[in-house]
Amino acid sequence: MRALADDIQERGLLHPIVLDPQGRLLDGRGRLRACEAASVEPAFVTYEGDDPSGYALSVNLRRRNISKGQAAMISAKARSVSEQPPRSEQTTRSVSEQTGLSLGRISQANIVLLHAADLVDPVISGAMGLDEAYATARENKAKANSAEVQLNRLREEDPELAERVVEGALTLTGARAERTERVAEDKRQRRVATRLLDEPVPPLAQARGTRTFARYDPAYAGGGPITRETIAHAMTALTEMDQVWQERDLP
Repeated sequence: MRALADDIQERGLLHPIVLDPQGRLLDGRGRLRACEAASVEPAFVTYEGDDPSGYALSVNLRRRNISKGQAAMISAKARSVSEQPPRSEQTTRSVSEQTGLSLGRISQANIVLLHAADLVDPVISGAMGLDEAYATARENKAKANSAEVQLNRLREEDPELAERVVEGALTLTGARAERTERVAEDKRQRRVATRLLDEPVPPLAQARGTRTFARYDPAYAGGGPITRETIAHAMTALTEMDQVWQERDLP
């Protein structure tokens, strides 16, 4: 890179950098970096053909002294802008036939492209081997799959929390922690409610058909005396309770 930058500084950029009609780099990444290092204004041309990804693949694979891992990564990146997804079986086989690279190598490169995009250029430049990048990509893929499973479970358990995760307002870890707190609080409230209902309802049911109500005397009331309004509220509460028991199909 230093030698190329020195040459460009002395002779100028002999081969312009090629862009596609959308301004994406097709050929000349190294020359562009060398121009920046040499403080030389780069020259650009626009590719006018109908297969920019194929052009980038062809040009880059003509470079000398590149490994099969680099070639596979170059192929995957070049084809990533084509109409077919880079991971499709048809595209993988097509690239394999064009380049002579194995299906396994191309598949590895596609996994890196999809799950460790920041390692694509290091592989192409030779700073990192494809096998190393692939190992990282597999770990990222496994984590992503695990996160997706957890998010789907959260959608079933608590859609509101899942929506906050999708919106970015809450991390998945934070959502799981909040879900745990909500479950714990729900259990506490159910325990309190159960004990509260266990105290008055069974004795009231046992008093049905006896002389208990006729013997009630306000003078002996432990708290405030039971009034007709209290009885009306109790009847409403028992009606609501009966409705909930029917909805929950409780005995």
